[in-house]
Amino acid sequence: MGWTMTLKDDFGVIAWTRRAGNNLCLFFLFSLFSVSVQSDIVFPKDHHFSWKAGQWGQCIGEECGSGGVQTRTIWCVHTEGWTTHHSHCHHMDKPESQRHCFKVCDWHQNLFEWEVSDWGGCVLVPFFSNELKLRTTECITAQHGIQRRKVNCVRTSNHTTVTLRICEFFSQKPPVEQACLIPCPQDCVVSDFNSWSSCSKTCGAGLQHRTRHVLATPMYGGAICPNLTETRTCSSSVDCPAGEGEYQYSLKVGAWSECRLPHHKDALLSGRTTVDFSASSNENNTVTLHTQASHHHAHHHHPHAHKYPMSWELEVGYKTRQVRCTRSDGRNAMLSLCTKDNSPLTFQACVMPKDCQTSDWSSWSPCSKTCRSTDLSPGYRLRSRIMTHIPVRGGKQCPALEEKEACHIIGDLLPNCPSYVWRTTDWGECRILPLLSQQDRRLANISILCGSGIQTRKTYCVQVPDDSAPHHRKEVSRPVNARLCAGEEPPMAVQHCSIPCQHHCLLSQWSPWGACLHDNCKEPQGKKGFRQRRREALWQSSSPPETCPHLVESIPCEDPACYVWQVQQEERCIPTKGSCGPGAAAQNVTCVSAEGSSPVPIALCVDDPPPTEVACEVACPSDCVVGSWSPWSPCSHSCTTKTAEGQQSRTRTVLAIPGKEGKKCPAAPALEEWRVCNDHPCMVFYWEASAWGPCIEDAFVDLNGTSSWNGTPACAMGVQIRKVSCTKMNVGPVISKRCSDSARPESVRPCLLPCEKDCIVTPFSEWTACPSTCMPENATAATQSRYRTIIQRSANGGQECPDTLYEERDCESRPVCPVYSWRTHKWHSCSLVPDSVRRGLSGPGEACGNGLETRGVSCVGEMGESANMTECLRWAGPLPPQIRECRVACKDDCTLTSWSKFSECSGCGSSRSRKRSLTGRSKKKEHCLDEKLHPLEETETCPCDEFLSQPYGNWSACLLPDPSPPGSLQGWMSHREVKECGQGLRYRAVACIDQQGHLVNPTHCTDSGYMVEVCHIPCPLDCKLSDWSAWSACSASCGSGLKIRSKWLREKAFNGGRPCPKLDLKNQAQVYEAAPCHFECSQYEWRIEPWSICTINTVDDLPACGEGVQSRKIRCVKQETASGENSTLGDSLCDPEEMPPRAQVCFLACPNDCVVAPWGPWSNCPLQCDQGTARNRSRHILRLPASENSACPELVQSEPCILNSTCFSYQYTVSDWSTCQLSENAICGHGSRLRLVDCIRSDGKIVELQKCEQFGLINKYKLSESCVVDCPISCMLSDWSPWAECSHTCGNQGQFLRTRRILQEANEEGRPCPNQLTQIKPCPIKPCYTWRLSDWSPCTVEGAECGEGLRRRSLSCVVNRGNWPESPPQPVDEELCGDKLRQHIQQEMEQPCFVPCPGDCHLTVWSSWSSCQLTCLEGRSFETTGRQARSRAVIIQVMENQGSCPHQVFETQPCKGGKCHSYQWRTGGWSNNERAVWCQRSDGVNVTGGCFPQKRPTTVRHCHPACTKPFSHCTPSGVCGCEKGYTEVMTTHGFLDYCTRTPGVDNNKKADVKTNSGRLKPGPSQAQDLFSEWTLRPVGPDGRVKLWVYAVTAVGFILILFVIALSFLVCKPSKTTKTSPPPQKPLTLAYDGDMDM
Repeated sequence: MGWTMTLKDDFGVIAWTRRAGNNLCLFFLFSLFSVSVQSDIVFPKDHHFSWKAGQWGQCIGEECGSGGVQTRTIWCVHTEGWTTHHSHCHHMDKPESQRHCFKVCDWHQNLFEWEVSDWGGCVLVPFFSNELKLRTTECITAQHGIQRRKVNCVRTSNHTTVTLRICEFFSQKPPVEQACLIPCPQDCVVSDFNSWSSCSKTCGAGLQHRTRHVLATPMYGGAICPNLTETRTCSSSVDCPAGEGEYQYSLKVGAWSECRLPHHKDALLSGRTTVDFSASSNENNTVTLHTQASHHHAHHHHPHAHKYPMSWELEVGYKTRQVRCTRSDGRNAMLSLCTKDNSPLTFQACVMPKDCQTSDWSSWSPCSKTCRSTDLSPGYRLRSRIMTHIPVRGGKQCPALEEKEACHIIGDLLPNCPSYVWRTTDWGECRILPLLSQQDRRLANISILCGSGIQTRKTYCVQVPDDSAPHHRKEVSRPVNARLCAGEEPPMAVQHCSIPCQHHCLLSQWSPWGACLHDNCKEPQGKKGFRQRRREALWQSSSPPETCPHLVESIPCEDPACYVWQVQQEERCIPTKGSCGPGAAAQNVTCVSAEGSSPVPIALCVDDPPPTEVACEVACPSDCVVGSWSPWSPCSHSCTTKTAEGQQSRTRTVLAIPGKEGKKCPAAPALEEWRVCNDHPCMVFYWEASAWGPCIEDAFVDLNGTSSWNGTPACAMGVQIRKVSCTKMNVGPVISKRCSDSARPESVRPCLLPCEKDCIVTPFSEWTACPSTCMPENATAATQSRYRTIIQRSANGGQECPDTLYEERDCESRPVCPVYSWRTHKWHSCSLVPDSVRRGLSGPGEACGNGLETRGVSCVGEMGESANMTECLRWAGPLPPQIRECRVACKDDCTLTSWSKFSECSGCGSSRSRKRSLTGRSKKKEHCLDEKLHPLEETETCPCDEFLSQPYGNWSACLLPDPSPPGSLQGWMSHREVKECGQGLRYRAVACIDQQGHLVNPTHCTDSGYMVEVCHIPCPLDCKLSDWSAWSACSASCGSGLKIRSKWLREKAFNGGRPCPKLDLKNQAQVYEAAPCHFECSQYEWRIEPWSICTINTVDDLPACGEGVQSRKIRCVKQETASGENSTLGDSLCDPEEMPPRAQVCFLACPNDCVVAPWGPWSNCPLQCDQGTARNRSRHILRLPASENSACPELVQSEPCILNSTCFSYQYTVSDWSTCQLSENAICGHGSRLRLVDCIRSDGKIVELQKCEQFGLINKYKLSESCVVDCPISCMLSDWSPWAECSHTCGNQGQFLRTRRILQEANEEGRPCPNQLTQIKPCPIKPCYTWRLSDWSPCTVEGAECGEGLRRRSLSCVVNRGNWPESPPQPVDEELCGDKLRQHIQQEMEQPCFVPCPGDCHLTVWSSWSSCQLTCLEGRSFETTGRQARSRAVIIQVMENQGSCPHQVFETQPCKGGKCHSYQWRTGGWSNNERAVWCQRSDGVNVTGGCFPQKRPTTVRHCHPACTKPFSHCTPSGVCGCEKGYTEVMTTHGFLDYCTRTPGVDNNKKADVKTNSGRLKPGPSQAQDLFSEWTLRPVGPDGRVKLWVYAVTAVGFILILFVIALSFLVCKPSKTTKTSPPPQKPLTLAYDGDMDM
C-alpha cells in the first residue's frame, strides 16, 4: 500500500506512513545557494536586551594545524532590532568571541571534499513547524515546499566525516535546503451516505446507521477524512413486553492460540507454556512462552552429514481459545447463560507448524549478456535454491526460490555482438514463362524461347562477426535461422532478365548484275570471270544476328575486264571540206573501273584505247537525213539457256528525204539494230555459311593475348568455326572454284571461352539444439539436423556441387529421468489434547473425541534405496497426505460397522453402492438414527471407458500435400511450378467426450485428433484467345501502310487464371498486331514500241514530204516483265491519264529544207516551282537549207513553270508505326517497330523513291526504333513456412498457422496472386485442466455465535474447453491437475475474521476499491500510476459500547489507467429562500470534500434590512419586493416603503410609471430585457428608474415646445392678408405613462 491513514472519530489525529519512492515532487524551483547567516541570539532575564553574535571569522595561525585562533563580533541589541552599549546586557551570558581552531592550508584542499546526499522528498512548509494552517486562498497550480539533504565534510581517502569548518575554508558549504513545489492539497473525498439501516430493535428504542466510503485519501496537506458513519436513534411503535428481551446473551470465542506441544515435550523447546486466565474479562487470555536464554543458530550443514533430510515426520500438539458469554450491552455474563447443555470447545489437537526450508543458493549463472550491443542495456544472471521441506499448517511460507539481478560486464572487455545480415545466392537461369496452357506447352518447344523473363535466387541469413571487418558479398558464412535477420528487409529474390533473340535479316533488293570482272582485279588471271549482284542487310540489332542469307550472287562469264575504256563524244561533226559532206568528230576517251565508272590511271586498261577521232558526215541540202539511234530496248531474257537467249534492239528514223542528186536513205533493215544481251548461262552461284559453332579451345591461339570484351573478364581465347560451301542456285553444293573467292565469308573467328565456375556452398549450419532435459521412459530418441545452401552452381566444367545438403543424426544419448517414489510409513495412533491441558480448561473431561494422526514419509530410489526428500519433490509427483483426522470413541458415540464392498457395476451409466449398519446400543440412540449425520448407504457412478467423438469448429481450408519430402531441401535453382490446385486434405478438430460430458484427451477417440476429408482446389484457367486471323489488306492502296491481324476471346479466365487483355465494346479481346506493308503504286506500266514510218498523203507525183502521221503500238504490261515475254494485259490495269499517245503528227523534211533534230528534254524547273520561272528545251540543225532565204525553225522553246502542270515538287512521307515486332520465338521484351517511307509528288501521287533522290532530298525520318513489350509476369510466392506451434496449449481455440510471402507481384496479364497468404489448421482439442480457487466463505465461528472465526476457500480441479463462458468449467479428479499440496502452499486458504456479537461496536467489511485517480494539474496528469482507496466504517450497535469502538480505517494502493477528476459546487433551485448545495465530481458522482470550501455558494438567502412590511418578501437579488398583485412604493433612499394593491391587476393594463419601477426587478419583463441590452441602463439594480431619465424627459419636453413655438413664429402670415387664419388647434401632450416610452 502507498500509505495508511487512521482517524479517531472527529479528532484531528493523523498518522502518515509514506513510501520513500512515492514522494511526488512536481517541479524543482531553484536552489537557494545564498548561505544563511547563523546568528546566535541569547535572551537574558531582561527581555528587552540580548547578546547577538556574528559569524566566526577565518582561522588565523602561524602554521598549519590545530594551533589557529578564530574570532567573531559580539554586540548587544534591543528586541526592536537596534544596537546598544554592552552594559545593557548581562556579562554572565556573554558568548565567547574567540576559540581555537584548526588552520587549514592550501595543500589540505586535496584531502577533504564535500559529500552531498540526494535531495529528500518535497515536504510542505507547515510540516516543519508541526502546524496545519487553514487554507484561505485556493491553490491554483502548486504549493511551496522544502527539500532537504545532508552535507558532510569527508576525507577523500576513506570518506570518514570531519568537522564542516575544514571544508568551509576551501569552498562554500552547498545549500542544505531548497524550495520546491508540491501539487495542490487534495482533501479527503468521500461518497454520499448510503440509505439508513433498519432499526436495531424490533421493539422499543434502538439505533440505525448509515455509512459512506473514502473515494480519495488526503494528500499534500489536504483536509482529513470526516466520520464515515452516522448513527441515530429509532423507535418501534411496538413496546417491548415488560421484563422480556432486555438483554441478549451470546457465546463469544477468542482466536485459537498457536499450536504447541504438550508438557512432556516442552523440554525440547527448553521452556514451558502456561495459559494465563486473568480476572479481567475484557482481555483475551494470553499464552505466554517462557524461554530460557538459548541462542537459535542458523542451519549450518556439516560437510560430511547428509545435506538434506531423508524423511519427514509431523508432530501433533494442541491449541486453546478463550470462551465467554457476553451481554448485548457489552458486559460479560455467566457462561451458563450461554452454553445451556453443551460445554463449548476450548481446546483442539493441531499439527505443529513447520516452516518452509530451502537449500543454500546455487552459484550465480553467467551473465546473459555476453557481447557488447548498441542498446547498452544490462544483462541479468540467475541463482536458485530448492525447497527441502514444505511449509506445514501455518509455517513460514517459502521465500523466493529464484533470484534475478542485473549484471554489466565492462563494455570494453566484451566482444561486439554479432550482427546478422541477409546474403543471397547467385541468380538462377533466366526463365521465360510461355503464355501457354499446360496442354499447349507440351506441343511447343520452350527451349527456343527468347526475350524477357525472370530469374530467382535464394536469400539466407548469416552472422557477421564484426562490423569493422570488410565483407565481400561472396564471403561464405555459416547460415543461421532467418528469424535473426527479421529486422531487415530481405533482398529481392526475383528480378527481370532477358535472353537475347536472334533477329531476322531485313534485306534490300538485289542490285543489277555487274560487269564481268576478274575474281581479283589486283591480280587478274585467266579468261574466266564473274558477274555479281549484291543486296544489303538493312537493320542490325544489338542482339546476336542469326545467320543471314547470302548477300552476294555471282555468274561465271568470259573475258572479264576490271577496267574499260569509256568514250564520250563531245564535239560536233566538222566537215573536212565546205559546209557539208564527210568530216571528223573528236571523242574523249578515259579509262574507268568496270564497277562504278570512276576514272582510273590509263595504265590499268589493258586493251588498246579507242581512237580519239572518228569519221562522220554532215548532210548536204539534198541528202537524206537519218535521226540518231534510240536507247537499247530492255533485254528479252534475264539469262541465256539452250533454247533462248536474251536480245535487245534500237532504231533510228528518216527525218528528211533526199533530193534527186542527194544521198539516198538507207534501206529499212539498216534503220534497226539487234544485239545479244544477258548472254551468261542461267547458273547463279553463291557462298552458303552455316551457323557459328560453339566457342572451343584453339591450340594455335596465343593464350597470353587474353583480354576482355565489353568489360567482362575473359578467361581464355577460343575460336568459332562454321562451314562455308559454294552452292548452285536450286541445285546444291558444288566445287569452290565455281564461286568467287573474293566474296567467300570467313569460316573461323576468335571468341571468348566461358570461365570455369566451381560450385560454391555455404558451410553447414550449426546442429539444431537437442533437448537439454532428461528423457522420460519409453520416449523416442530426438534428432538434430543441419543444412547448407548452394551459392553458385558449377558451370563450364567447374567442380560439381556436393550431393548432401541436409544431414540428420540422433542426439547424443540423454540421461533417462531418474525414478523416485514416496514411501509412506505406518499411521501413528490418534493424538488427542493431553489430560493436563484438559483439566485446566472447561470442557469434557473424558479422553476421547476428535484428534489427528500422522505418518512419516520418506523418499526411495528406483532400487528401493533411501534418497533425499528433494529428489522426490522433483521427480516423484504429488506428496502423499501425512495427516488425517481421527476419532477416539466416547461413551455417547454412535458405533457403526465398516463399509461393505461396492456392489458390481452393470455397465456404463450405472451406479454402485456400499452399506454399513449401527451396532450395539447405538441402534436405540435417537441422534444415531439420524441418517443425515450417520448415513448408512453410499452410491457412486461406475467408471466408464466409452467415449464420444464430437466434431468441433469449421473445416480447415483445403491443404495441398507438401511437394518437398521432409528432410530434403529444394535447390533454389529447381524452379518447380508451385502447385496451387488439385487434390488435398481438409481437417476438422474432434472433441473427445466421456460419459460425464467431460473433455478428455483426443487420442481416446481418434489417432490424430482430426476428421480428415479429401478435397479439391479447382485449377486456375487462363484466358484463352483464338489463333491469329489472316492479315488484312494493306491500309494504303498505293504506297506504304499497315496490315493488321487480330485475336478474339475464346474463354474467360476462371479461378485466378491469367486475366484477359482489355476487352473492346464487342467483348472481343483487343489483341492485334500491325505490320508495315507496301503496295506498289504502278505495278503495271505502258510498254511502247517504236514509231512507225511517217506516212504522208501525196497528191499527184509530188515528192512525199511535209506533214504526215505516224503511229506506234502501246500495251499494258506488269512492271519488270522482260520485253521478250508476251504478257499483254487489259488496258484498264494501267493509269489512263499516263497513257502515251498512239499516233502523232510527224514531219518529213523536203529536199533542200532545213532539218532539225527532235526536241531534247525540258530543263528542270526550280524545286519550289516559283512563279515567273520557265523551263527550256532545245534542238540542233542537222541539215542547213539550200537557199539562205529559207529559215530554220526555232531551236529553243520555253514555257512557264506551273505547279502540278509543267512543274512538280516532291517530298518524303512515312507510314504509321507498326506494333512492336518481336523475334519469332520471343513472347515479350525488347523488339523494334518499323515504318516505311514514300516519295510523294505535289499532286498527291506516290512516285518512285528515286524521284526524291534525284532532287537531292534527304530522308530525315527514322524508319525503325527499339521498343519493349511488357512481360506478363505471374505472381511468385515463397514456400509455405513450417507450421507454427499451436496458439493454445489446450482447449478448442488453438490453431496452427503457416504463412508465405509474395516475392513478385503480378503485372500486365500475369497470373494474379492468390488471396490466401496464411493458412490455418485447427489444433487437436486437448482438455484444459486448471485449479479453480473458490470465493471466500462467509465468516464462520466454530461452536459459538460470534467472536473470532475463519473464512475459508477451497481448491478444485476443473476441466474446460478454453472458450469460457461458452463451456463453463466442470469438476474432475484432482490428480489430473497435479500436486494439490503445492498449489495449497502458494495460496492463502484461510483468513481470520470476526463475527460481531449483538451490541458489539465493530468495523464494516472493506468497501470496494474506488476508481483509479491521478494527480492532475489543469486537467493534465504528470504521472502514470494512480491511486485508489477503500475504507472500513465503524458500526455502533449500542450507545453504551461507544467507548470501546475501533478507529475507522482506510488504505490506498497504486493502480493503472487512472483519470483526472475535477470538483465543482452544484446548487438546486430556491425554495423559501433556501436551496441545496453539494459538491460534484467531474464524472457526475456527488461527493463530500474536493470542492474549495471558501467558494461554497450560500444555502439561505437574506435581505438587509429584513422584509417586515406586509405582503413583502425577499427577492433573489437580495432586495425587498412585493408579492404578486401588489406594487412597491419606494422611499427616497430606494428602500421599500410599503406595498399597495395594484388597481385592476392585469399584466396588459397600464399603470403609473412610478409604481411600475418597483416591479421591474422581481419578475422578468419585456422592458427589463430591452434595457438589459443598453449601454446606459435607465433602470438601476434596485429596480428604480434612474434620476437622469427624468432630466432627459424634461429637457426633451422643453425642446419640443421651443420647436413648436419657433415654427409658429416663422409660419405666421403677414398682416396684409385679409383672410383670417383658420383657428389653431391647441397642442396637447398625452403622456400616458406607458412603460415603453
